[in-house]
Amino acid sequence: GGRMEVLEEKEEEEQKEEELKALEISDKHQDLETKVSMEQVCVSSDVPDFDWSSVDTSQLPSSYQTNSLKEKKLLHIADHFLRQYTHLCPDRKPLFLHPANECGVKKFVSTTVRPTLLPYTELYYWDGCAGFVSDYLTMEPLKSPVTPPSSLYSPTTILKYQRGNCFDFSMLLCSMLIGAGYDAYCVHGYATREMCTLDETLELCPLLRKPEEVPKQGVKKSNKYRVKPPPDLQSKFELQQEAKKAAKAEAAQKNKEREEEKVTEVENPERDPLYGLRVHAWVLVLSGKREVPEPFFINPFTGNSHSTMDEHFLGIESVWNHRNYWVNMQDCWNGCKDLIFDLGDAIRWEVMLSESNKPLQLLPDAEEEEELSDRDTDDMEKEEKDLSFDMPPSWVAPIQISPREFETRCSQGRKVILYKKAKLEKWAPYLNGNGLVKRLTVYAGLDRTEVVEVREWFKNREDMLDMREVNTQTQLTTEYFSPGHRLGLKAHTYTSLEPEAERTVEFYSEARVDGLQKLVENANEMTEHFVGRDDFLHVRHVEFGKRGKKIHLAGTRTDINSRPIVQIKECFHRNLEKPADEDVAERIFLITEEMIHLTYHLKDKYITASKKDFFKAAEWDRKRNEVVMTPEMCITYQAGSPEKDKKLLHLYKLLQELTEEEKQLKQHVRQSEAEVLNILKIREREETAVKLAVSIYDTERNERRRQHDEAMVVEDELPGREEQDLDYLAPFLIQIGHRGKMTKWQALRVRDDCLADFKRRLVDKANIIQARFEKAVEELQKKYWWFQENQNRLSTEEEDDFLTRYSESTFHIHILALRLKREKQAAPQKYLALQEKLRKDPRLAEHLAHA
Repeated sequence: GGRMEVLEEKEEEEQKEEELKALEISDKHQDLETKVSMEQVCVSSDVPDFDWSSVDTSQLPSSYQTNSLKEKKLLHIADHFLRQYTHLCPDRKPLFLHPANECGVKKFVSTTVRPTLLPYTELYYWDGCAGFVSDYLTMEPLKSPVTPPSSLYSPTTILKYQRGNCFDFSMLLCSMLIGAGYDAYCVHGYATREMCTLDETLELCPLLRKPEEVPKQGVKKSNKYRVKPPPDLQSKFELQQEAKKAAKAEAAQKNKEREEEKVTEVENPERDPLYGLRVHAWVLVLSGKREVPEPFFINPFTGNSHSTMDEHFLGIESVWNHRNYWVNMQDCWNGCKDLIFDLGDAIRWEVMLSESNKPLQLLPDAEEEEELSDRDTDDMEKEEKDLSFDMPPSWVAPIQISPREFETRCSQGRKVILYKKAKLEKWAPYLNGNGLVKRLTVYAGLDRTEVVEVREWFKNREDMLDMREVNTQTQLTTEYFSPGHRLGLKAHTYTSLEPEAERTVEFYSEARVDGLQKLVENANEMTEHFVGRDDFLHVRHVEFGKRGKKIHLAGTRTDINSRPIVQIKECFHRNLEKPADEDVAERIFLITEEMIHLTYHLKDKYITASKKDFFKAAEWDRKRNEVVMTPEMCITYQAGSPEKDKKLLHLYKLLQELTEEEKQLKQHVRQSEAEVLNILKIREREETAVKLAVSIYDTERNERRRQHDEAMVVEDELPGREEQDLDYLAPFLIQIGHRGKMTKWQALRVRDDCLADFKRRLVDKANIIQARFEKAVEELQKKYWWFQENQNRLSTEEEDDFLTRYSESTFHIHILALRLKREKQAAPQKYLALQEKLRKDPRLAEHLAHA
């Protein structure tokens, strides 16, 4: 018994010591929190980036400055919920429920969410919304890294000043995602120092991440008749010893590299003293809506998506949307990895407002109902009212983003992001004169001094340049073009823009008549690749020889001091309309050796191809100046059927055709060289004077469109402009073929023709009106007689309807009659006015003055 008492006393002492240690640790944490928060406040106050107290709130709507009755009731419910929460969970931090807005008025966080669908296609998807928010807003750290902010401004104010903390970012992004149809929630939780401070210097740039390769699962076909492999005669022991030596050498090399990296690069930062205490806000997107397969997080600072198992997220206090507020009751000792995001689970997630509007069920026994006091029933009714309370609408004004703001994106039009061994720069369109909108610089080390590669993205360029990659180590430059370049360029890889340097030019083959897809050239050879040609040509390879003098300028003529052509080789696809032994697969023109080699396609079940070798004669026929064909000039190999050798005449005609094609090929090679020089000249001109294209719908930047619209407005404002521009004499001057001066008789004829034509049109108009009038009278007479005959058989409603239509018909007839009378009266005046106008015409005045 004594031993048991001693053991119990020791256990009690150990428990007390552990409790004291825990209290000391918690006190240290609290001291650290207050110290860090004070330091943070001092730093932020010493160097203020933006004075939020200077925000003008006088012009804000009344909903920003006051609370409605429903909002006041919601705040009362939230305070009651907070008291219960602190009573049940005294060890947990206070909830982020109703911070003050820009007017100093307390607003519940759910009412600050304003679901909005903006009229931009890019913002209909979560990645577009997240990218816009991360680019448009400037990040501000929390005043205290371990406590949530005391105020939460509206998304409209945040958009206006383009800056905010993680809670401001999350509220705006959540509003946009809910408006786009996603099941999104704002999250108040804890994250790592790198995520809270937007430190991506140890993260790999998303543009450099390689897509994960999915392993192909090939189906193995077993063949019991396959040939067995030869026996392996090598010593397995020796191979094992060599493999061990190689593994040791590789391990030593890796250790050496790691040591060098530790000396030169500091990849592992110091441990964060506030690990697990840093407050952060982000967005949670649940599955179900918009075909989201599984829940994921969005970091609003970067716009990147993360798995809910990500180690950077260390815990969640609460989540909310525009309808409700949930408190996480799950343990976060392992971060967010083990959390279950089923918000309907009342054990794991404590909801503030009941989502069910069903009344409480009555107790089954009447005796138990009688036992309930009036006070209990009143409390139940009150609790039922609180639980069935609906969230009031958002107090935030509609979120609006103008097209210019959406296009500008970044604050001040430029944004710089530092990654691990990389730097990413973004610009607004049209900010740079060369159309540059994004640049990624890749460095060799973490100090970012030695540049390895530079990638640049462009927009709105008239030369359709889309992207440029420059490798500083290989000095290789690659330019990518969008469809629409006047030369049909798709990509251009080069080391120098000097002629005959090593380069590869790719084309959009659909935009070319010859189907050229790629051209590879250097000082000694040139290869062209074709697609979709009628002659089945797909490769043409040209070899050049050396020349005495060097080329001087890019614009020099190709026929002067051009490279001598040594060999031209062409490869063809199979033409199924010809027999295989008559369909050429490859032909080689040896220019210097005066030889032509033809190789035909393989026939079925043959392993050798038919060939023909032509040797051009050195002697020519003196009279005809033509080649004299001899059997020694052609060596033929016919696969499988030597008896089918063609006669000498056929070979002679084939040689003539090949000789003519050789001349055409030489011309084509010179044209290709000239085309490459032209490409270089045009690209150099485009780079020296970059022109940016402006859409016709961009009324602010399109100068021609703006001047046209202004001119149209001026023309509309000028009275009688149409009458001044109308030329009555133009049709009649064309009839007489007038180009210069007119005689007196021509002028009189033009005047008489013009007046006669005008008189004829007046008469035609009067005849048309008279015909319509007579037709209307006839129809009215028929209706009237029908009414007289059927008057006794009509009902009262039918009579009223007929009389109404009758009165309308007479009204229209009166209008027609008055119009006819008015035209007859106005015709002489118009005639005289036109005659007076013709007299004042300078082309007729001097001739009609003597008439």
